[in-house]
Amino acid sequence: MTGLLGSAGGAALVFAATNLDDIVVLTVLFVAARGTGRPRPWHIVAGQYLGIGALVATSVVVAAGLLVVPDPWTGLLGLLPIALGVRALLARRDDDGPPAVVGSLLGVAGVTIANGADNIAVYVPVFRSLRPATGLVFLLVFVALVAVWCAVAALLGGHRRVVRPVGRAGHWLVPAIFVAIGATILVSSGVLPRLAALLG
Repeated sequence: MTGLLGSAGGAALVFAATNLDDIVVLTVLFVAARGTGRPRPWHIVAGQYLGIGALVATSVVVAAGLLVVPDPWTGLLGLLPIALGVRALLARRDDDGPPAVVGSLLGVAGVTIANGADNIAVYVPVFRSLRPATGLVFLLVFVALVAVWCAVAALLGGHRRVVRPVGRAGHWLVPAIFVAIGATILVSSGVLPRLAALLG
């Protein structure tokens, strides 16, 4: 029992450490859903599960030695939130609410994958070191914590202290957050020096 609780605690720690920034993304998506109806709340939840599931599945496959992820080229995924943010900034809107930066389940999943591409670097050695039973505990904890993350973000996205400022400045704030997330992914991944060397 102690071993099970220890494994669950370790899984929770790994998940929280690698997905803190997802709270911001999810909250922004829930605020946009509240203001524009897009993406729908179930798109956000299902897209988060799909995105995290893809990251974990890739990590497990890499940990098993069946696939090699070209690092740091995964940092190019940062271009996705940048493109979404720029598109939303350029879009004309008739109201003052936050723009629908992401409008579909697959869009949410794509942003989740892009924002969590660096998680693979943490998950691979973790899953490589786990016994199958412990790995199953990790997966179950991850499934539960995705629901917790979505619930917390939905609460924040419905709180007036969050909704009010985002409603006032949402036409530029929400896209700017996505651009900032994408830029952070590009810079922190180390892909920019690789690109510069390749092009130079």
